[in-house]
Amino acid sequence: MSDFATIAGKVVVITGGARGIGLATATALQALGAKIAIGDIDETTVKESGAARGFDVYGTLDVTDPQSFTDFLDEVERRLGPIDVLINNAGIMPTGRVVDEPDQITRRILDINVYGVILGSKLAIARMLPRGRGHVINIASLAGESHIPGLATYNASKHAVLGFTDTLREEYRGTGVEFSSVLPTLTKTELGTGISLPKLMRPAEPEEIADAIAKLIASPRAKARVTAVAGLIAQVVGLLPQSVGDAIGRALGSQSAFLDDVDSDARKAYEHRVRD
Repeated sequence: MSDFATIAGKVVVITGGARGIGLATATALQALGAKIAIGDIDETTVKESGAARGFDVYGTLDVTDPQSFTDFLDEVERRLGPIDVLINNAGIMPTGRVVDEPDQITRRILDINVYGVILGSKLAIARMLPRGRGHVINIASLAGESHIPGLATYNASKHAVLGFTDTLREEYRGTGVEFSSVLPTLTKTELGTGISLPKLMRPAEPEEIADAIAKLIASPRAKARVTAVAGLIAQVVGLLPQSVGDAIGRALGSQSAFLDDVDSDARKAYEHRVRD
């Protein structure tokens, strides 16, 4: 069982912390005694969320801008001390067929979901290595272990996050710096609005992801999949011959879940925000 007592006093930075998984995680870790800093591109919402919950540091953070990221981490360390944990959570998930995806959206997905994670990890590693301690947790997705029609670029970005994080884990083994990936299924946040999961799976609650992250901080390991059922299905399907795995995916409804079955009206506000 994880010893959550070890979380107390840790300085934790969470990107994309104004809402959804990021905010749920910040709230949960604060309750366990961590010092919390949240950054988000949405200046208004991050200030509202941070002030409402009394987080230690909160402000604007563009994870695609090296200066913005550096300045934010500098401010956190100036006010709270050395960063113990960086959670690279910021990410977007526009849906649709890749042939209809404007190139600016393709680049935006990759800039936030991949480059932002790489940039944040590099900046954190540079600070953590001289201290011989630290933990970088990158929020990937079960989409990073599968292939889901309607999410081609998003899938690619999460495959990249997994490969990147696994490589860092080996590259810095023995340094005292830990690296973990979190692989959520579709979660009940704005990102998942208007989407119904394939059969046999349910959406996760943000608090479930937050709990998995807390357990990783207390007892580091390479990966945490949430939910357990969705993670098991993804792993089992991945071990099967491709034709069999694909057929199972189609039978469960993955072919249409993020395409024809999407409630476009319900999803309109999210799609507009992340594409703007």
